Amino acid sequence: MEIAVLACGCFWGPEIKFGKLEGVYKTEVGYCGGNTPKTTYREVCTGNTNHAEVVKLEFNPEKISYEKILEFFFEIHDPTTLNSQGPDFGTQYRSEIFYLNNSQKEIAKNILEKKNIKLSGKVVTKISLLSNYCTAEEYHQKYLEKN
Repeated sequence: MEIAVLACGCFWGPEIKFGKLEGVYKTEVGYCGGNTPKTTYREVCTGNTNHAEVVKLEFNPEKISYEKILEFFFEIHDPTTLNSQGPDFGTQYRSEIFYLNNSQKEIAKNILEKKNIKLSGKVVTKISLLSNYCTAEEYHQKYLEKN
């Protein structure tokens, strides 16, 4: 099994879409790329943590390649809108690929370059080393309990 971590707007819709792909065995919503290793929904919504809402995928590369996952990533959101997707606005809704190793980094760069040519240089998707990932499930539960 391999892992992919992708930010493409609010994580609930993309989690459902990625979860339907053959070869994806587990999905998890969370936050990544921020200033701290743990955060809460409320903190992320302030725009001060620098976390993106992400979907973490566990997939079998013999059933679906990382390349196919990234191609699907670009199909299910608009990679030309900075810090927004549909009605959601804020840095947590940015388009970003978080890589775990150099192989993923190179694959992401190649796919992004092809997509950027196709979209006349308008792609704003970032490619970053995975950092400060934390799951949102437990933090959402704590947030809901307090409110």
